[in-house]
Amino acid sequence: MKAFNTLLLLSALPATVITAQTASFDDVKDRELPANWTNTKTGKGEPKWTVEKDDTAQSKPNVLKQSGEATYPLCLKNDTSLEDGFVEVKFKSVSGDTDQAAGVIWRCQDADNYYVCRANALEDNVVLYKTEKGKRSSLDIVGRRGGYGVEVKVAPQTWHTLRVEFSGSRFKVLLNGKHLFDAEDATFAGAGRVGLWTKADSVVMFDDFSHGTN
Repeated sequence: MKAFNTLLLLSALPATVITAQTASFDDVKDRELPANWTNTKTGKGEPKWTVEKDDTAQSKPNVLKQSGEATYPLCLKNDTSLEDGFVEVKFKSVSGDTDQAAGVIWRCQDADNYYVCRANALEDNVVLYKTEKGKRSSLDIVGRRGGYGVEVKVAPQTWHTLRVEFSGSRFKVLLNGKHLFDAEDATFAGAGRVGLWTKADSVVMFDDFSHGTN
């Protein structure tokens, strides 16, 4: 009877449902923007997001490439509304004289209001920011006051995996499976779109963009 009651108790508990979606861009025509994605920017310039074939693609044959130039080129996934969960992407920095930065966006309200975490192959660091009313500002790392993200090798012409897990005001940042740091902020508390981000003249390839709840 005790075992039976325990079974009834367990069956009454709410199940934890994990949902995730991955975009590999392999079903998109060459040189086109994927359906349900928006090519936009924060600031000025002309971003250019296109699906292209690449022999090094992590899930062959296609990647999503940003080859334009703007203050901050964005590519937002329209059919998303995520409050707590994760966003993850594989990226490779190809070139850029001013910058070589690749990032993920979450809780995006519009092109001027969102969170972004980016890795930079010129600076060899990873930094988490909030962009509010078009102005970008870095967030302090939990347990440390001041500074600018975390220094870590981000080799160009090499595939890396950037992931951010977010719940409430807490954010956890991972690069290539390694936990780098946590940050906290409550500016954007509600659900928003997820997407991709670069900076200035960064030419970057992205593949296997994932997002979901956990």
